[in-house]
Amino acid sequence: MKHDLIVREPELYFDSIHQELDNFLRDTFFTHTFGHPLNIIKNTTLRPAVEVIQNKENYKVKVQLPGVKKDDIEVDLDNDFITITAETKEEKEEKHEEDLNRRYHTSEFRYGKYQRTISFDQPIKANEANATYKNGILTITIPKQQIETKETKKLTIKEE
Repeated sequence: MKHDLIVREPELYFDSIHQELDNFLRDTFFTHTFGHPLNIIKNTTLRPAVEVIQNKENYKVKVQLPGVKKDDIEVDLDNDFITITAETKEEKEEKHEEDLNRRYHTSEFRYGKYQRTISFDQPIKANEANATYKNGILTITIPKQQIETKETKKLTIKEE
């Protein structure tokens, strides 16, 4: 009997289950019970896509935050993890009147709260971290605490 190996990334697998459950609960209960579904969308926290790269000296974390202004991003560093929080609010309204028989009115909006916590396998130097933000991508460089290698020694046992 031949078995194929299926490789899954557990985080992505559970994210899709979590999203499906959220959609089910929102569609079943909140839309009808609490009124307009946009109230729920405004209060939803999204998990932005991240990329973490490491080398001997530091971690480099890239976070995708489309439509977020730099001033609406908060980064908290601890000894071995980082938390990124951001919020976007955008409203645009257009009215066009060509004549009395045809009128156009559009209103577009986007609200979103983002939060992501990433843990590291080695302590970091939070004081020396730096961040840049360009074209919706937040890039954070965080130096690692250098762990000193411990000396090892082989003991020779003497007879008494």
